[in-house]
Amino acid sequence: MAALCCLLFAGVLAVLATAPAQAAGYRYWSFWEGQGKDWAYATQGPATTRPADGDTIGFRFAVSEDSKNAAKPRTAPGFGAVCDRTPAKDGDKRVAVVLDFGTPADAPSGETPPPARTACAQVGKDASAGEALAAAAKPLRYDSAALLCAIAGYPKTGCGEQVNGKKSAESAESAEPAATQESSGSGGGPSAGLIGGIAAVVVLGAAGVWQARRRKRG
Repeated sequence: MAALCCLLFAGVLAVLATAPAQAAGYRYWSFWEGQGKDWAYATQGPATTRPADGDTIGFRFAVSEDSKNAAKPRTAPGFGAVCDRTPAKDGDKRVAVVLDFGTPADAPSGETPPPARTACAQVGKDASAGEALAAAAKPLRYDSAALLCAIAGYPKTGCGEQVNGKKSAESAESAEPAATQESSGSGGGPSAGLIGGIAAVVVLGAAGVWQARRRKRG
């Protein structure tokens, strides 16, 4: 009986030991490009992306694990709604800039995210997305590796820091497959249901052996 229980508990420990650890997130500004009515995660940084006249770019501050599950700007892309009141100018281009400062849950300690806003940047034909952003939302802050740390002065401190075990609720809602995996216990570590199920197997198995031996003795 004791040997069987030890064996079963060893199996529980083996399952828990092989389960993946909780993934860490990073608090940062993600960069997006408007594609119709939706956002696409930019494949290049703001410094090298050169939007065309009539394009929309977006920036979202959030805690995200990776680009696949990054939180999108909550304002839909729409050049007309942002730039209709800005007349075209020869030699320049107009770029709609959407800024989403994120949720209080993703804000650094002691800071409150400003309300989301939009702006129409009128810049030179060859201007990058970073230059369009600078025209619409100064001051910007970069680190020594040219990583965008703050837009319009937010946040005041920090730059792409790791945040263990924390993920934006908005990020989870905007990435349904990831949320489904976590709820089913197939991602981010063993779920409560899995642990409870294994514990029940251990208890029932031990009880069954005890009952069988009791009958034989009777």
